[in-house]
Amino acid sequence: MDLIIKNGTIVTAEATFKGDIAVKDGKIKAIGAKLDPKGHKEATVVDAKGLLVLPGAIDGHTHLEMPFGGTISADSYEAGTRAAACGGTTTVFDFVLQDFGENLVDAVKRRDALCAPQACVDYAFHTGVKDLSGDLIESMEQSVKFGVSSFKVFMVYDFGVTDGLFYQVLRKAKEVGALIGVHAENKEIIDTLIAEFKAEGKTSAWYHYASRPEFVEGEADFRAIQWAKSLNAPLYIVHLANAQGMEEVTKARDEGYPIFAETCPQYLYFTNEVYKREDGRNFVCSPPMKGKASQDALWEGIKRGDITTIATDHCPFQSYEKDWGKDDFTKIPNGCAGIENMFPYMLSEANKGRITFNKAVELCCTNPAKLFGCAPQKGMLVPGADADIVLYDPKKEFTVSVNNMHSDYDHTIWEGVKLKGYPVATYSRGKLVYKDGEFVGKKGDGKFVKCKPVRHKTPNL
Repeated sequence: MDLIIKNGTIVTAEATFKGDIAVKDGKIKAIGAKLDPKGHKEATVVDAKGLLVLPGAIDGHTHLEMPFGGTISADSYEAGTRAAACGGTTTVFDFVLQDFGENLVDAVKRRDALCAPQACVDYAFHTGVKDLSGDLIESMEQSVKFGVSSFKVFMVYDFGVTDGLFYQVLRKAKEVGALIGVHAENKEIIDTLIAEFKAEGKTSAWYHYASRPEFVEGEADFRAIQWAKSLNAPLYIVHLANAQGMEEVTKARDEGYPIFAETCPQYLYFTNEVYKREDGRNFVCSPPMKGKASQDALWEGIKRGDITTIATDHCPFQSYEKDWGKDDFTKIPNGCAGIENMFPYMLSEANKGRITFNKAVELCCTNPAKLFGCAPQKGMLVPGADADIVLYDPKKEFTVSVNNMHSDYDHTIWEGVKLKGYPVATYSRGKLVYKDGEFVGKKGDGKFVKCKPVRHKTPNL
């Protein structure tokens, strides 16, 4: 064996038990009680007494080095995956944005050439679809065979798809075993409200939220779900933030449809009150944080099992870039940090009793692996899986600050947030990449995770 982690409390999505984990060649070789290290003199033995032993988290929604709003998101692939490791996340799904006229496999190869030399932990891709004209729609199947089996459509922004193209993508995805994610907001209503607010001189950060009120997301969720239901095609609603959308997801799942929803830590912790703050522009993201009723609905959705995954939509910008919109909210680059905060925040909520540790592992590790087609390689502590392992100290007190994060941004919306418990070590395929507050891994060590086709036919993974 190369590594034996002893005396810890192992937590999976299904169970919690005392045990040891043995690792060989980057894979989990054995899990059991009191594994004997004596026959493995070369093995590193780690005493995890008093610690929880967890699978590494999967962040299913990040935007690293992404051009947006006249700039590029602040975290490179190196910085973003480094920060992920330090927060207990060992697999990062980033978004490839297809260019018009570009084959979907070529889009992935283009992005992978940028990511591969930098990645500090393992990574996979979703592809944002812009153009499926001519025979480009056939490249969806080519992409699935290549190992990228999930795609995203935007109902907003200048590169958003038409309703007809969205429908075609859903239909093709069902045929080839792909999963379609959707950023659901009503673009035309947003554009109308923005124009009205600007004409009235209402340009503070609050009007970012006011131009994207609750129903703008909710009714788009409703439409997207209806189209998916009409085809009985799986649908993944990314960064769900509103009560109406949550209600529609629950209804569709209760009817037996393969509808899945992701929400993000920022929607679970912050409300729209942040847009009234002096630094409100730092919290501008899309969809924006909503009211307390929507936040409560999301937590209830988690407890019911109607939220399938937690992810971050990590897309930070520097404070001077956020300041471009201090007098005009439409000039604020949309996005916030979260890649290093997701797993610690959800585990802290479990430590406080809001959810179980098993539920945190389910949402942040196991469900994303199952949903995106990389289980059991990722997201699970089982023999044969990659040895992506996090050691978590439930007694450690931690206060988030930009000064103890490991990204390249100069501020964080999580500044001053106090967490109960914190990761103290992260292993990526058996290699130690984080220990006691310090990144100890190496860029370029992350590997491209190729995902299998996903043919979800019911709401159960």
